[in-house]
Amino acid sequence: MLKKIEASQLSSLTQQAKHSPRLRAHSNVHDSLDASVQRLFIATEPDTYIRPHRHPQAHKWELFTVLDGAMDFLLFDDHGHLVERVALGSNATRAIELAPNQWHSYVCKASGTLALEIKEGAYIPSTEDDFYPFSPAENTAEAPEYLAWMKTCAVGDKK
Repeated sequence: MLKKIEASQLSSLTQQAKHSPRLRAHSNVHDSLDASVQRLFIATEPDTYIRPHRHPQAHKWELFTVLDGAMDFLLFDDHGHLVERVALGSNATRAIELAPNQWHSYVCKASGTLALEIKEGAYIPSTEDDFYPFSPAENTAEAPEYLAWMKTCAVGDKK
């Protein structure tokens, strides 16, 4: 069976993100959460907050490709410092592969940003230990300030 992802489906996904309270939406390509390879399109808007997190399982690598728009991919160390910031987009790095157990997040830089994420499955829900201890949870009073810091922080900065 051939799966086709039409431009109209991706356009609809970016519209969903614009109207979502979290300012992001995703569409799975894989058939089940147990699939050995997880493939999903992710649409984001500039004020979405992706809480920094990690995937501690030894097999949980990620390949992340920006198809439209722009974002900055952020890597953190165990002590609260930003260690790398990678501009992703059509005029920058197009894709990155992330090793397991690395603290990471990204900030969306342009409305209508669309990415394709591929990672080894099966899906395992994140626990509190999988979220960066220096970052506030989503929907807390501290989250907007932390997001503002993430948008402008430089390598070596600590919040």
